[in-house]
Amino acid sequence: MIEKTELMPLNYYKKGVFTGGYQGMRYRIEKIEEEFLATIWPEPYNFETTKEEKKECQKFAFSESGKEAMVQWLNTQYMEQQKVWEAALHSKA
Repeated sequence: MIEKTELMPLNYYKKGVFTGGYQGMRYRIEKIEEEFLATIWPEPYNFETTKEEKKECQKFAFSESGKEAMVQWLNTQYMEQQKVWEAALHSKA
C-alpha cells in the first residue's frame, strides 16, 4: 500500500508535481490553487500520453489532513480497481 511517508512534504507541492506508481496504478499529485489534485491511471504510459478517459481525479484540502485523506483515497482506488491495475501491470502495451 501507499504510505503517507512516501509522498513529498507540503512545501514541495507549492512548486512541484509528484508522480509515483503502485502495482500497475500510476498517480500524479499537484497543488492547484489551495487544493491537492490527485490523478490515477493504469500503466504503462505517462500522464501526458494517457488518454483522458483512463484517468480519474479527486481533490483534497491542501493540508496534512488532506494529504492523509488523499493517501487513503489512493489506496481505496487501488483496492477497488485491483483487477485493472494487475492487468495493466502485466500488459505488454
